[in-house]
Amino acid sequence: MIILSVILIGMVCYAIESADEADSSPAQITYTNYNTPLKKLLTDKGIKNEELHILVDKSDFILSVKKGEAVIKQYPIVLGTNPVDDKRQQGDRCTPEGTFHMISKYPHKSWDKFIWFDYPTADSHKKFNKAKADGTISKDAKIGGELGIHGVPSGCNYWVDDKANWTWGCVSLKIEDVNEIYDFISKKTDIIIQK
Repeated sequence: MIILSVILIGMVCYAIESADEADSSPAQITYTNYNTPLKKLLTDKGIKNEELHILVDKSDFILSVKKGEAVIKQYPIVLGTNPVDDKRQQGDRCTPEGTFHMISKYPHKSWDKFIWFDYPTADSHKKFNKAKADGTISKDAKIGGELGIHGVPSGCNYWVDDKANWTWGCVSLKIEDVNEIYDFISKKTDIIIQK
């Protein structure tokens, strides 16, 4: 009887450990057309660059290249160290929400490419001024700026795989992914960032 009890307890413990291991593994996310080059997708579908827009989904950590409502391709991303809240002020390390447009793009010595977007917009200033007026942020707070979409330091693609939100408010992709979208973004491309 004692031996049977020990065997049963061992079986229960093993079942609990196995269930815990299964539950602790991260859910596998599928990114639309991730393994197909963006250029091929656009060529095959006859889509021009000026028809594209970018949608950054902060909740799911996904950047989608879209035409209208159709998703052409998706990429994994990471965000500011506070990935949940909307940016209110300089230094809060939040990624802003709203519709933005590229100001400029250029190679960057630390994270390969930088696609600089026009934060703060007029809408960003409205949110900032409201937060100052209602006391949510300090009266002497500054709004910040110089945010964009960029890569990671060389050898650090795993930061994206590990969902290590590390930026000061920018959207960060793996190096090969930022290189792929770089040529397809222009000053006319809407960059929509949503919760």
